Amino acid sequence: PAEEGKAQCLCSYDDSKPKPKTFAPAPTVPKLPEGDKVDFDDIHRKRQEKDLTELQSLIEAHFIQRKNDEAELVALVTRIEKRRTERAEQQRIHAKKEKERQARVAEEKERKELEDAQKRQDEDIKKKKALTNRTQQYGGVQQRGKKGVKKQTEREKKKKILADRRKPLIVDNLNEEKAKEKASELWEWLLTLESEKFDLSEKLKKQKYEINVLQSRISEQQKL
Repeated sequence: PAEEGKAQCLCSYDDSKPKPKTFAPAPTVPKLPEGDKVDFDDIHRKRQEKDLTELQSLIEAHFIQRKNDEAELVALVTRIEKRRTERAEQQRIHAKKEKERQARVAEEKERKELEDAQKRQDEDIKKKKALTNRTQQYGGVQQRGKKGVKKQTEREKKKKILADRRKPLIVDNLNEEKAKEKASELWEWLLTLESEKFDLSEKLKKQKYEINVLQSRISEQQKL
């Protein structure tokens, strides 16, 4: 109990004891220089004039820089347009030269083809002439070796062939049905003649081709 009472006394003593106060130093007023009085209005005016001068300098520098930038932009646009115009002119000239070159190539090709065709035609004429001479020589030899044999012209051969093929047409005593049969027979015969004509035409073409080949071979042999 004695200890508890002592503790209570200490607690009550701490709460009731006043705390020490802290004192801030009093503000000191700056001392003005002795002599003339300070003109704060003049200082403020000079400060404003200085700020205004700096602001005007900044504004002038800004406008000068902006003017320079605009001039550079105009110069850049001018260079771009000039380069674009030069490029278009170069492309036009290149296209014109290319077109002229192609025209010259086509003209040269056509001229060469004409020359080659003319050369082939001249060679064909020479070959035909040589073959004709050879044929005439060969024919002369055959004719001399077949003396006494009766010559038969092409017209006589044709007449003989037509005479063999010509058949007498008797239709006076034919009735309608027989006449139709005769007409059908003649139609079939006409188709046969047309077929033979076509075969002979193809045979003639083949012979002409073989003659041309033979002429070419004779010409090559002559060159060798």
